[in-house]
Amino acid sequence: MNPKEAVGRLSMPTSTLEYWLRSARAGKLSEVGKTQRPLTEVELELSKTKRELAEVKMERDLLKKAAAYFAKKVL
Repeated sequence: MNPKEAVGRLSMPTSTLEYWLRSARAGKLSEVGKTQRPLTEVELELSKTKRELAEVKMERDLLKKAAAYFAKKVL
C-alpha cells in the first residue's frame, strides 16, 4: 500500500503520515507526540462525533446514489 492509499483509508492529512515516516526512518518514532498535551474529555467526544458524522454522510450519499439508480431502472 502506498502512502496516498494509507492516508485515504485512515482519513488523515498526508503531512502527518510523511512526518511519521521521516521519524521512523530517523529512528525517532517513539518521540512523536510526546510534546502534545492529552485531549480533554470534550475534545475526545467532539472527535468521535465528527467521525460518526462523516460516516453517516458517506452512507447518506451512497443511499442517494442507490435510490437514483433504482429509480432509473423502474422508469
